[in-house]
Amino acid sequence: MKQYWFILLVLLPFSACREDLNESTDPNNVFETLWTAIDQKYCFFAEKNVDWDQIHEEYALRVDTCSTSASLFNILGEMICELKDGHVNLYASENIIRYWKWFEDYPANYDQNIIDKYLGTDYGISGGIYYKELSGNIGYLSYSSFSNGINDSGLDYILNSFRNCYGIIIDVRNNSGGDLTNAEKLASRFTEEKVISGYISHKTGTGHNDFSTPYAIYLEPSDRVQYYKNVVVLTNRLSYSATNVFVSTMRYLPHVTIMGDQTGGGSGFPMNSTLPNGWRVRMSSSPTYDRDMNLTESGIVPDSIVNMTDSDQEKEIDTIIEAAKAFLKANRSL
Repeated sequence: MKQYWFILLVLLPFSACREDLNESTDPNNVFETLWTAIDQKYCFFAEKNVDWDQIHEEYALRVDTCSTSASLFNILGEMICELKDGHVNLYASENIIRYWKWFEDYPANYDQNIIDKYLGTDYGISGGIYYKELSGNIGYLSYSSFSNGINDSGLDYILNSFRNCYGIIIDVRNNSGGDLTNAEKLASRFTEEKVISGYISHKTGTGHNDFSTPYAIYLEPSDRVQYYKNVVVLTNRLSYSATNVFVSTMRYLPHVTIMGDQTGGGSGFPMNSTLPNGWRVRMSSSPTYDRDMNLTESGIVPDSIVNMTDSDQEKEIDTIIEAAKAFLKANRSL
């Protein structure tokens, strides 16, 4: 898996290229270039149930009425949001179009002020991880972004410090993704053997269904400190992209339970294209699947669905953390 992710991350920056329709910055050409790039390279048309040809007819008429660059940007932004994909963005120097309803219409199931109460002031920090032993002999680590690095010696220290706990809670709620190598580095501490964690395919042509045969992605165990007691991973709708992959991987490990709300999804690897006027579009282009060959673009349902309650929040209690603590104590492994 390490070698595969390295190759992928090296190649992705070179996928950004200027489309070859022509170099005109006329609004209609910018529109056609954007529509064509998505038409030929986007990977989830079937999953999103979008008629992209119909979208073309609708938005081409609107582009004809554009009088300013700002109005064109907004119209194109509305068009790409028809895909309802958090990995589809339009970038200009002055703004970014992004689709956020993949999490905005769902309960938050997270309150940072309450997390601060659990952590207090005596928690440890190692790279992007905050960690502490909670009451009840439960280890807790919070990882808010896989963009924040972690190192092997730090993970060694954290796992050793939790060796006498009943189990560990890994909180990746509100972690909207980042670097997959960090997700893999953390997951590799909880498996005793090399396992298939999922599959990926890539576009082989310009048709909506032109994809390679999916090939396996592997998770290999770390040769550093391992943890084989029970683990609960906490999720919510803002667990997205690389975090979605992390959760999908962890749920296949025998001593791991996923708890909380459904993740946000974001299982397509993004690529970039540059438009004639310099704007840039990012889109999902390589679909990934779980070990059972299911797309996880729409999110992963946890093993145990738990939502935060209003009464607990008023008392500054995190319902999901407390449910995880109770589960680990009831299924203690010393």
